[in-house]
Amino acid sequence: MASVLKKSPLGAAAAVVLLLGLLALLVLSSPQGDPGSSPTGTNSGGPGPAGVGPFVKSESASSPFPPLPRNLSAGLTYHQMAGQRIVAGFEGTTVPSVIRRRIRAGLIGGVILFADNLGSRKQIQRLTSSLERIARPDGLRRYPLLIMVDQEGGLVKRLSGAPNASAEQMGARGAAYSQRQGTLTGRNLKNAGINVDLAPVLDVARPGGVIADTDRGFGSTVKKVNATAIPFARALQRTGVAATAKHFPGLGAAGENTDFAVQRIRLSRAALRKVDMAPYGPFIAARGKLVMVGSAIYPALGPKPAMFEPKIVRGQLRQRLGFNGVTITDAMGTVAVSDFGGAKRAAIAAAHAGMDILLYGDWQSAGRGEQAIATRLRGGKLPRGQFTRATNRTLQLRASLGS
Repeated sequence: MASVLKKSPLGAAAAVVLLLGLLALLVLSSPQGDPGSSPTGTNSGGPGPAGVGPFVKSESASSPFPPLPRNLSAGLTYHQMAGQRIVAGFEGTTVPSVIRRRIRAGLIGGVILFADNLGSRKQIQRLTSSLERIARPDGLRRYPLLIMVDQEGGLVKRLSGAPNASAEQMGARGAAYSQRQGTLTGRNLKNAGINVDLAPVLDVARPGGVIADTDRGFGSTVKKVNATAIPFARALQRTGVAATAKHFPGLGAAGENTDFAVQRIRLSRAALRKVDMAPYGPFIAARGKLVMVGSAIYPALGPKPAMFEPKIVRGQLRQRLGFNGVTITDAMGTVAVSDFGGAKRAAIAAAHAGMDILLYGDWQSAGRGEQAIATRLRGGKLPRGQFTRATNRTLQLRASLGS
């Protein structure tokens, strides 16, 4: 440009026009205004871009869902925004009145079903139909509830029917068999009215670990897990049931189940990336919809349990691996979680870390968790833009599952 400016007044004028055009282009291409007006922003009246929290760039990475046409959570109250991030369990084979009330108020976005909720096929269908028929607030009526179950196969299986083998058996029999089991599992759950399977396990089953000892892993190598667990997940999702990869960043080296004991996995960062986190790349590439983050502690990655550790959820899963689907906690009522703190502290830590869905085995704890994060959001102590993106992702997931 300096050479043009030296030539003539006309050249200088042209250069000025060009410069102004470039500046206008830069302004138009940058984020605009209140994030509440954008699909990835927050409700109107919220804080500007400074309030959206860290790792924003990573949260615009490729997604298993279509681009947002608008802010799906616009018009929801603080408690309803928080409620869409809560999944709760309950007792019995019919829907309790308290669950009905909380769904009607928009304070629960989904449920998890356990063995004691499930009887005959007809009873299960009545239960899930009853859940989906519960009226929801205006802004939430179009989104089906999340109805989840642990249907891994083998020791962890809530319904009769597929999968007809454990993860270890599927891995041993190869990709075609695993894929077929994924299809059959999806059809089994879809027929029962269930739209999210908390499977497959992507933990690389290191010898001597609890995953290997309980046949919950597809294999003891990254290659075997990739070759058999990913086809299971892909086939499952083709039936309309969402797959959930677990337990990030990997429980293959854990000696005990984190439901019953605090586990510190003292592998190096390099080892965790090379082995334990490796299957998540192919899962993300296959447009897997959910990733469950575990509650073990990984000193090489951070001092907190994984699902409360931003360096793991945002740093490793979102930023490094580029996952932009839905994150879900492991059970929020385990020994590992109670050792960390009470229900309120755990809920706030999970939301801060970047967990989209908080998974509770009972509605009482779920209510305390919802109250805690809604109060922090209202008080400006949780980044509003980050919170809105999490709520929007859960609604995108639900929209993708149909009714």
